[in-house]
Amino acid sequence: MSSSHMKRLAMPRSWPLTRKTEVWISRPRPCGHPIERCMALGVVLRDILGVAQSMREAKRALATRRILVDGRVTTDMRRGVGIMDVLTVGDEHYRCVLDNNGKLRYASISAKDAALKLCRVDGKTTIKGGMTQLNLHDGRNILIDDANKYNTMDSLVLDVNTQKVKKHHKFESGANCYLIGGSHIGSTATMSEYAVKRSSKDNEVLFDDFGTIVDHVFVVGDANLPLDEVNA
Repeated sequence: MSSSHMKRLAMPRSWPLTRKTEVWISRPRPCGHPIERCMALGVVLRDILGVAQSMREAKRALATRRILVDGRVTTDMRRGVGIMDVLTVGDEHYRCVLDNNGKLRYASISAKDAALKLCRVDGKTTIKGGMTQLNLHDGRNILIDDANKYNTMDSLVLDVNTQKVKKHHKFESGANCYLIGGSHIGSTATMSEYAVKRSSKDNEVLFDDFGTIVDHVFVVGDANLPLDEVNA
């Protein structure tokens, strides 16, 4: 069982928080996001957005049931809010992205943008009955009838309310990609080539001037990401 807290000195580098002002920080519950790509909801409300002065105030805010993650009411202060998640606080909407320094940012977005969420297909499995299950980057799974319709590393645009697929971005040469790791983190680039390694090395994605491992690449297509705001 994971601890509910961790020492600030040991927290991931991606968390945009001070390390030596306090000893402890709330740890997000295990979820679909790795710990370096998400933060606990209570911490986001208190330390990032400033809508609460303490964890007690954050708990009260959550009790109003006006705070939603991906369109669903949540009252769990340790619920992880990670890459591409949509956070709604009253009438304000935010999307979690990474800036050029690799720090998690919760950038303000419009209600129209908050109605959609971009998810990367991290895997596909065949389940009982012959149905295909897509395993998405944020831990959710969706069922599809046609196993060949979507491939691993493709991105799906989901309607937050209905969880239906609205759009599909293929992982292929010419795709517009957002980088969530490596030295070019937080920027976008156009894919030139996908190099599959016939060894234990990670497969590589090549761009015009550089290359990076496949886990650092997130196809975004024409999605409207609030990157200008966080990298200004």
